[in-house]
Amino acid sequence: MMQTAYSELNVSDSVSDILVKNNNHLFQIARSIIPVLETPYSRFPNTDHSTVELECQSVVNIIAERQQQLDTVLHEISGLEAVMDSVKNLHQAVLEKQEKITQSMNLHKGLLSALWRFPTEILSQIFKHCLPDYIYFLSPSSLPVRAPILLTRICRGWREVAVGTPGLWCRLYVQADDKKLLKAPFCYDLWLKRSRGRPLSLELGYHYSTKLRSLLRPYMSHITSLQVYGDYFGGRHPRLLATDLLALQELAIRGMSNDDIPLIAQSISQLPSTMRSLKFIDMTPFFDIEPLSSFSPVWAHLTDVQIAVSHPNAFLHLLQLCPNLSSLNTQIEMDQRGPLKSFTHTKLQSLCILYYASLMRTLSELLNAISLPNLHALEARYNTSWPHEDMKAFLARSKCPLETLTIGSGAMITDAQQAEYVSLTPSLKVANHNNSSYSW
Repeated sequence: MMQTAYSELNVSDSVSDILVKNNNHLFQIARSIIPVLETPYSRFPNTDHSTVELECQSVVNIIAERQQQLDTVLHEISGLEAVMDSVKNLHQAVLEKQEKITQSMNLHKGLLSALWRFPTEILSQIFKHCLPDYIYFLSPSSLPVRAPILLTRICRGWREVAVGTPGLWCRLYVQADDKKLLKAPFCYDLWLKRSRGRPLSLELGYHYSTKLRSLLRPYMSHITSLQVYGDYFGGRHPRLLATDLLALQELAIRGMSNDDIPLIAQSISQLPSTMRSLKFIDMTPFFDIEPLSSFSPVWAHLTDVQIAVSHPNAFLHLLQLCPNLSSLNTQIEMDQRGPLKSFTHTKLQSLCILYYASLMRTLSELLNAISLPNLHALEARYNTSWPHEDMKAFLARSKCPLETLTIGSGAMITDAQQAEYVSLTPSLKVANHNNSSYSW
């Protein structure tokens, strides 16, 4: 290939070097005069064919001269293109140099910040406060990128602290089918490895995945909190085995039907004695007495339950099954037929009851049947008239340290009624009406 002044450009040269090296040649090209191309034969159409035929050799010479001129121009164009490419490369190199200089300057400016002088322990605590409130956003595939992944991309120092803080990697949302897990299993595995054996809180999405259990197998004994869909435990081939969850303390299940109860009950009955919380996220199914009994012996250890029951007797049966219950969030489907047996639960501190507006007797019957001497908070979603006298009798009988009373939008408590409650329960601080829609 022919060497030209342009091909000798080097991006390592300074801008001034390149300009000096090529300035003269570029100046010559710029000043070059377009040659005179007019000839006696230029006019078209040329009607004097006899003249052209007599001077054929002259025309051939002109064509040869034009070819030589064209070759010279093409050579000049090639040279200019080489210069343009070199300048473009030089421009890119200078931009990269600018970026590196800026990064270095910012790094050294950052060294003057008090943040860089924080002990690793304090920085770790700050990082923990950066985590999203919802576990749904704690995933390697979450967009936009959030903590803790985001913290590993700020700088090398922050990455080392983030990766070395197990508490940042103890919560994980997995929403992946086999295809996704096959492409990036290391993302989830690496996340869980960084937890370094700490207690894990996991939420597993709806997708059925045969690889999911294989992914979780090394960490099963570390899972203390788990939220799943019903078919993870139900069906002939459950994706998770209750007997593998040796440290499980909290379980939340969504997407169940009445048909799922027998198989899920069989699994849940095998959960360890470490269990403290069981929640059925959706408003269905409604549990009757017999299905509730099939969950034993797990009820005996629970302190926090969220569940829907068929009728008030099932509610009382649930209280009997859970002697250590501290918090109960429940929904009641229908009125009770026949009287309720009185029952006292000594440990229940928080009770939230939701039931349909068509149920006229439920709350009155329950208030007359139960005594809760340790109750601190009561919330009743009741869309008909408030059973004031039954409430007074319940407070007098229970002698509980009630602090808050919240009722639904359809009922009202007058100032006089509230004063009567306070006379029976001096600890009552808040009695209010909650107009918001109920959510589980």
